[in-house]
Amino acid sequence: MKLIFVGADHQVTGSCHFLQACGKNILVDCGMQQGSNPFECCEIPVDDALIDYVFLTHAHVDHSGNLPLLYARGFRGQVFTTEASADLCSIMLRDCAHIQMQEAEWKNRKAKRHSGLEPVEPAYTMEDADGIIRNLVPCAYNQDVEISDGIRIRFTDVGHLLGSASIEVWLTEGGVTKKIVFSGDIGNKNQPLIKDPIYTKEADYVVMEATYGDRYHAKQKGGYVSDLAEVINKTFAKGGNVVIPSFAVGRTQEILYFLRKIKADNMIPDFPRFEVYVDSPLAVEATGVFQKNIYTCFDEEAMELVNKGINPLNFPGLKLAITSEESKEINFDETPKVIISASGMCEAGRIRHHLKHNLWRPECTILFVGYQAAGTLGRILVEGADEVKLFGEAVEVRAKITQLPGLSGHADKNGLIEWVNAFEEKPEKVFIVHGEDTACSLFADCLRAEHGHDAYAPYSGTRVDLITGAIEFEASPVAVKKRLRSVSDVFARLLAAGQRLIAVIYKNEGRPNKELARFADQINSLADKYE
Repeated sequence: MKLIFVGADHQVTGSCHFLQACGKNILVDCGMQQGSNPFECCEIPVDDALIDYVFLTHAHVDHSGNLPLLYARGFRGQVFTTEASADLCSIMLRDCAHIQMQEAEWKNRKAKRHSGLEPVEPAYTMEDADGIIRNLVPCAYNQDVEISDGIRIRFTDVGHLLGSASIEVWLTEGGVTKKIVFSGDIGNKNQPLIKDPIYTKEADYVVMEATYGDRYHAKQKGGYVSDLAEVINKTFAKGGNVVIPSFAVGRTQEILYFLRKIKADNMIPDFPRFEVYVDSPLAVEATGVFQKNIYTCFDEEAMELVNKGINPLNFPGLKLAITSEESKEINFDETPKVIISASGMCEAGRIRHHLKHNLWRPECTILFVGYQAAGTLGRILVEGADEVKLFGEAVEVRAKITQLPGLSGHADKNGLIEWVNAFEEKPEKVFIVHGEDTACSLFADCLRAEHGHDAYAPYSGTRVDLITGAIEFEASPVAVKKRLRSVSDVFARLLAAGQRLIAVIYKNEGRPNKELARFADQINSLADKYE
């Protein structure tokens, strides 16, 4: 019964943990890294094709984005997640694949202008995304799910995103049962639309996030709605646009919720008919998923509106840009407007076009409404860059760069402490992950010194024996080195296919000799062809 830390250890993105118990190999999350990460992540300790299950906390790409890559490398097991997360993944993972394919196409066009560059293959394709989506297993909140002999799980609403959950995992091996709780991303209290986090009472071990483990959310002057209205009023008075880089899933819907109230209460009296553009096909689809799950995921305040026949995510003046032509037309209209576009950290997507058109205009405002990971364009802008590069061109930053104080889908330090202190008896050990290096270390120190928890912030590669509680291997931080490209992406895909073949061979042990002989002949025939 082992736990190995793979991703998002002393860094925020790329969440991934490996469990080995009851003869099964399990991943908890399989996230994509975003921005620059200071430390190397270890490899998953078995071939991807040998993984039996994935337990997914929620749909954000830093937790789910590498699931299609897992499929491309041979994984064919089931992915257990909540019903709403399954709905969101069905659109988000296809969007990720689309971005991967677009970026590969762009790099290959660039390569044609520079002789000697290898062609680039996308990390995964739309077929890989469709394949993993077919393997999603939607689960209800608060219901025990028997996975296999000795393995049982339960999803609990953790209030971070529609469908987000902490996962309770019971493992029974050799007559010993241990319970591990993976927090996922713990939600901030009193968020619009979705419910507050529900606490868990018992655990032997806890693996919890610490995104804001070293800080507290800023206090708002008058509440999110008033603060947003103030930004819009001041910007429109100067004749500018309010550009909001926003996560397509979760944050965009919250901003729409605020804007509906601003409109209903006439809080922008000089511009009562101002238009709001949502320029993200993914955000439009995600909003439909939110509306599908209102009865299981919306909080009391949102349900009051629904019960009155009011759509909390719609209002006069809301415009949805789906096609690229509709997106381009937004910047030809000089009327002051609100533009909401993805991605939230400005790393890809249509937001980069809107930044190119608005960053250089001093009358405009770029309003950040979510966490900006180190190394992302969003973080660079928030930290005060005077100039950035967009599409190969230098763009001067003259617009006002600001943030909506306190708005976060993550609990702050107080919220994290409240979550872990809700366990009726202290867990044997609390592992701190999913935070920047300093945040993880300081939060672990705080839990030990001030709250009496046996807290530890592991680096990637750390291995724990869950039966004894012993740390079998304590990994040290390995700084990221710039990788030289030694093999083409196509060859890497071929190696992955070979790993999958080995896994398939092992899984066929015990089949009739006649079938195994025919399988061996097919493999040998293929090998003869390419030797």
